Amino acid sequence: MSEQPIAGTDLRARLLDVRDEPLSVDEVLAAVKDPAAGGIALFVGVVRQVDHDQPVSALDYSAHPSAVDALGRAAAAVLTDEVTALAAVHRTGHLEVGDTAVVVAVSAPHRGPALEVCREMIDTLKRTVPIWKHQQFSDGSDEWVGLP
Repeated sequence: MSEQPIAGTDLRARLLDVRDEPLSVDEVLAAVKDPAAGGIALFVGVVRQVDHDQPVSALDYSAHPSAVDALGRAAAAVLTDEVTALAAVHRTGHLEVGDTAVVVAVSAPHRGPALEVCREMIDTLKRTVPIWKHQQFSDGSDEWVGLP
């Protein structure tokens, strides 16, 4: 997918992408660093070892072609006047336990707004961006998460 600015997206949304390659926390953090920001909130989602009391062996994420545009709409929905910058990148493809699945960072002059908007962004992303998780369990069973 693309890192190019999305038409109509607030310029404070500095990095919005969906990728089928390993994610860089440093890249996302660098995207929101700004001399006007005194605080940066960072969320890193990783593939966990157990879900629903079942051992997870791996998972695969897939995304609709509109996912990057949906990230732009999610960013627009959560940005406030108190935010300096926002970045969000989600992984697609095959991931193993411990792999990074999503990184969200928000900077602001003060920590409160950075923390609040970071939480709102990951929650809004999970609710509204068309990215689906196919989770495989160690016992051979599986489940899809996030399907419409």
